[in-house]
Formats: sequence, C-alpha cells, structure tokens
Amino acid sequence: MSQSNVLPAGSAHWKDYLELTKPKVVALMILTSVIGMYLATPGWVPLDILFFGNLGIALCAGAAAVINHVVDRQIDTVMARTHNRPLATGRVEPLQAVIFAFIIGSLGMAMLFLLVNPLTAWLTFASLMGYAVVYTLILKRATPQNIVIGGLAGAAPPLLGWTAVAGQFEGHGLLLVLIIFAWTPPHFWALAIHRKEEYAKADVPMLPVTHGEAYTKLHILLYTIIMFMVTLLPFLTGMSGVIYLMGATILGARFLYWSIVLLRDSRPHAAIKTFRFSITYLMLLFVVLLVDHYSFYLWV
Repeated sequence: MSQSNVLPAGSAHWKDYLELTKPKVVALMILTSVIGMYLATPGWVPLDILFFGNLGIALCAGAAAVINHVVDRQIDTVMARTHNRPLATGRVEPLQAVIFAFIIGSLGMAMLFLLVNPLTAWLTFASLMGYAVVYTLILKRATPQNIVIGGLAGAAPPLLGWTAVAGQFEGHGLLLVLIIFAWTPPHFWALAIHRKEEYAKADVPMLPVTHGEAYTKLHILLYTIIMFMVTLLPFLTGMSGVIYLMGATILGARFLYWSIVLLRDSRPHAAIKTFRFSITYLMLLFVVLLVDHYSFYLWV
C-alpha cells in the first residue's frame, strides 16, 4: 500500500463505518429474511417482529462484516476491489472497528433476545460466528473449498426470518437455507475468476487460483445444475405452486445459460456478468416465492 493511500487516524466519516457493514450485502440478506418471515405465515407478519427482527439481524450481519474487514485489512490493501476500504486506507483504526462491531452486534443480539425470541437470537449469533470466525479467520486462507463450507453462514437469513415468526425449526425454513447454500459457490466463484490475479497476489486459495479457471468454470456449471434442482424442491414438497415453478424454471434456465457461456468463454467479461446476474437471480427467486405464497392463499 502506498503512503499516499494512508490517511491520518481519526479521519473517519460516518460513511466509512457504514461501508464497514457491507450495506449492499446486508440488504440482500434482509430481503431473504423478510421473505422468510412472510413465508412462515399465511397471514401478515406482526409489525414489531418485522421491524425489530430484521433490524437485529441486520445489525448482527453488519457486525460480522466489520470483523471481516478487520481480519482482511492486509489482503484488502493489495486488491483493486478493496484497496480503498476504510481499514485498508487507515481512515478507521482496527480497534475502532472492533469496538463498533461489538456495539452494533450487542445491540442486534439484545433486540433479538428481548423483542423477538431466543431461538432466532442464538441462530443469528451462530451465523455471525460462522462468517466472522469460521469462514474469515480459518477457511478463507485454508482451503479452496472455503466458500462451499463457509457458505452456510451466509445462507441463514431466510431461516432467521422464519424462526422469528414461527419460533421453531421447520423443514421449509431449512429448505430456504439449502437454496442459498447451493447458490453461493457459483455466485462467488464467478467473482473469483474475475478477480483471480488479485486473489493470487493476496495469497488467498480461491478455487481459480489453486485449480485453474477451466476447473472452476466446470464446477460453476455443476453447482448451478445442483442449485437448479434444489430450487424445484419448494414445489415438489408442496411449499409453493405453479407460479413459483415457472419462475424458478425460467430463472434457473437463465443461470444455466450464463454458466455455459462462462464455461465456453463465448462472451467477453462473462465471469463478472455471471456474478452480477447471480445477485439478480437470487432476489427474483425469493420475490417469486413470496408472490406465489400469497397468490395461493388468495385462491384457497
């Protein structure tokens, strides 16, 4: 990191602390959490659960993201995508970031414990630890299967939303976790291909770095097929109806198209385009689940 990129300590703006929480990532997580809440009930979600449940989950997810920034601050300085992050440039000191993470994480946990239910609080805490400790501290630097194993932590939000309303584990809530768990490898490996040289420079053993792009592209296709089959399970188990089946089929076919384009390298910048589509895909898939859910109850 060049000296010109290092700013004096104490020069942080509130936007720097917001950036540490990865608000775009948290927003996608909260979308799946909200939909998980609505899928857990045939009626409407109580407003206090909707507000405090998602705010608590968001605060805990933000705290985990801050810890990720702290742990990865040296890696961030050598990657073009991350070299301007607050900790990488010195706008925020590591101790300040840890204190901030502790404050918002504690506030989020308190909300979930006191205003939602203990099960959701403990599951959220397990998810936080899974991402901030198991994935970030251990798996990310230990194995090219890091995102496969560690993806379970990022797949938890729809289950957290479900338990916030239902107060217990239910099979369909776990099915939502399985969908995101299967989606995570093709989603993240597409980005890893696009950023392969940076991950190699940072000595992070992402799959394209350790096994090459061709191997990774093949596995993106294979995991996309698995993901597509998993997304049919809500229909097959009676959780959803024909509207969801049609939406999941169309969206899955499009994801398969991009994975084949990536494998064949038939379009420029296919990796980053696949990555971007994967985000749109997950958003639309969960929205279709919600539309199908309420259309079903309108007809019966």
